Amino acid sequence: MPSPSYCGICGAPIRWTITEGRKRLAVDAQPHPDGNTAVSRDGRGTWLSRRPTEELPLAPFEKLHMPHVATCTGRQSSEPAARCLGVISLDERRSARGGRR
Repeated sequence: MPSPSYCGICGAPIRWTITEGRKRLAVDAQPHPDGNTAVSRDGRGTWLSRRPTEELPLAPFEKLHMPHVATCTGRQSSEPAARCLGVISLDERRSARGGRR
């Protein structure tokens, strides 16, 4: 079995999977009982992932993993994300120069 990759931000072991939508998704290398992503391997050894549903529950050959973005310690910050991409500064300097308010 190939060894896992490592997250470039936190250094945790991860597995790169291919979703049903043919996108790449990093999941934690070890299965997790609270995971929401079913991970399996196809006949060629490619790691596949999908979201289990009521119509298609977890199969016996699949294991639940957590998406790494949910557990990455390097991405979690206590600071709120800025949503105003065009705002550089909110100080009053512009009005002092005669600009619009």
